[in-house]
Amino acid sequence: MNKYLKHFLIVVAAGIFMSSCHKIEVTPNSLYTEDVFPKTDAEFQSVIGTIYTNLRGHYSLGYWFAQEISSDEAILPVYGGNWYDGQGYIQLHRHDWTRDHGWIGTVWNDAYKLVGLCNQTMYIFRNAPEGDSKNTALAELRTLRAYAYWELLDMFGNVPLDTVYPSPGVQANATRAQVFSFVESELKAALPYLKTATGSSTYGKVTKWMANALLAKLYLNAEVYAGSSKYNECIAACDEVINSGNFAVEARGTYLSQFAPTNGPTFKEFIFAVPYDPATSNGYLFYGRYDLNRNLGIKYRYSGSTPGGYSFNQITMNETSGNGLVNAKPSGPRATLSSFYNSYFTTDANDIRNNQWLVGYQYWPDGSPLMVKTTKKGYDQFYTGSDDNYIYHLYIDSVITARLNPVSIDLGNDEIAWNMGIRNIKFYPDANSSSRNQNNDAPVFRYSDILLMKAEAILRGGTATNGHTALSLVNMVRSNRSTSTEWASVTLDDLYAERAREFTWECWRRNDMIRFGKFEESYGFKTNNDTYRRLFPIPTSAIATNNKLVQNPGY
Repeated sequence: MNKYLKHFLIVVAAGIFMSSCHKIEVTPNSLYTEDVFPKTDAEFQSVIGTIYTNLRGHYSLGYWFAQEISSDEAILPVYGGNWYDGQGYIQLHRHDWTRDHGWIGTVWNDAYKLVGLCNQTMYIFRNAPEGDSKNTALAELRTLRAYAYWELLDMFGNVPLDTVYPSPGVQANATRAQVFSFVESELKAALPYLKTATGSSTYGKVTKWMANALLAKLYLNAEVYAGSSKYNECIAACDEVINSGNFAVEARGTYLSQFAPTNGPTFKEFIFAVPYDPATSNGYLFYGRYDLNRNLGIKYRYSGSTPGGYSFNQITMNETSGNGLVNAKPSGPRATLSSFYNSYFTTDANDIRNNQWLVGYQYWPDGSPLMVKTTKKGYDQFYTGSDDNYIYHLYIDSVITARLNPVSIDLGNDEIAWNMGIRNIKFYPDANSSSRNQNNDAPVFRYSDILLMKAEAILRGGTATNGHTALSLVNMVRSNRSTSTEWASVTLDDLYAERAREFTWECWRRNDMIRFGKFEESYGFKTNNDTYRRLFPIPTSAIATNNKLVQNPGY
C-alpha cells in the first residue's frame, strides 16, 4: 500500500474512533514525519482517492433512489412481496416516507462521511510543504466538501456546518441560507487553485470546470435554497465553462455511447463523472440488475449470459439449456411510469433519446421474437384452469397495475407482473462483466446541462450574454439529439420537458421538479401533495446522537 495512503487510513481510523468516544482533545497526527507528508501532486492524489471511492458507492445507490424514485421518473414496485424491503421504495414513490426511512438515513450518513473525510484530510495536509500541489489539493478537498454540503442543502436544507477537525463537538442546524452561503464561498475560494486540464489526467476528479458547474447549479436553485434569485450569477458560472472551449455537446449518433460501458474521458460532454469498474471492491454500478426485464439476461449478456452455440431464433427463454448457454437473470424491479414516458418520449420520432427505453414486444438482435416458456399459472397467478405449459412473446407493458395491493403497490409475482413497466437501458448493460457490476461511468455534470441551465436562467430573467438566447442554447442541444426541425420558440414548460428527455436516470429529476413547482403533483400511485416533503427529514439516528439538531417541519 502507498505509504501516504497507509498513514492516512490509520489516522482517519483513529480519528473516527476518538470522535465516537468524544475525546476530541487528542490530536491524531503523531504517525506523520516529514518524510511521509505528501509533496507532489501524485502523492496528494493518492490520499484524496479514498474520498472519491466513497462517492462512488454513494452516488449510484442511495443517492439515486432518493433523487429518482421520489420523482415521477422512476418507480420500484413490489412483486408478490419481493422488493417490499420495509416499504423503502414505495414510500419514496408515495411521498409518505418517515424520519426512519432507510435510504434517507443512508444518504445523510454518506454525505456527512464525505464531509468528515474531507475535514480529516485537510487537517492532515496542514503541515505538508507549501506549494502549488498543496494549494490544489486543499482546493480539491474544499470543493468535494462543498459538493457534499450541496447534496445536504438540496435534500435536507437546514443542516449542521461541521468544518473543523478535530471536531469541537456536535453542531446545531445552520439555516438553509447559511449552508447556501457556505457552499458558495467555499467554491469561490477554491476556484483559483483548481486544475484546468481536461481529459484522462483529471477525469473523475474535481476541476475548475466542475466547481463552476456546481456553482451554476447552486445559483439556478438559489430561490429554492436561499429565498432570492441569482440568475445572472448562474449565467456567469455557465459562461466560465462555455468560454473554456473544453467541452462540446455529443453528436446525435454517439449520444447514447457516452453512457455505455466503454464511456470515459474521450467524451467531450463530461465535466465531472463518477468512474465505475466491476473489478474494484467498493462502489459498483448495478443499473442492469435493477433495470433489465428478467427475461432479457441473454439478449443483453447480463452478468456473463450467453446463448452459447445456439442462434437466437432457437432460444426460448426458460426452456433451452446446455451447449454452453448461460442465463443469468437480472432482478429487474425498476421501471418508469407511462405518464412520464408518454409526456416526453412520444412527441418526436426522430429523437435519439427515445432509444433508451424498452417497451412493447421484444426481439432478438436478428429480428426473431423473444419467446418465453412458463406455465399458464406462472404467467398469470390468478389463472384457475389446468396448469399447462405456456409460451408467449415477451411484451413489456407500459401500464403498471397493482394487482395484489394498491397501497403497497404490489403487482403480483408472475410473468404479467414482472413484465409491467417501461425499462431504461441508458446505462447499457456491460456484456464484458461476469458479475452484475458494470463499467459504465455515471456523469454528474454534463455540458448539455450547462447550456440548458443558462437557457433557464435567461428565461427566468437573467441577462443574456455572448450572443446566446434561451432558444439558441436549447437548440444547441436539440440539434444533436433529433433530426427534426429546430424549435422556433421556447418556454419554461418546454425547457422542463427537454430536461426530462436529456437527463433521465441521471439524478436530476427531483431537483428539477421542485424548482419548477411540480413536486406536489399526483403521478403513478402518488396522491400526497405535502409541500414540506421538498425536504427530507433529518434521520432519527442523527438526532439521537446530536441533541442540538432540530427536525425539519412536518416530520
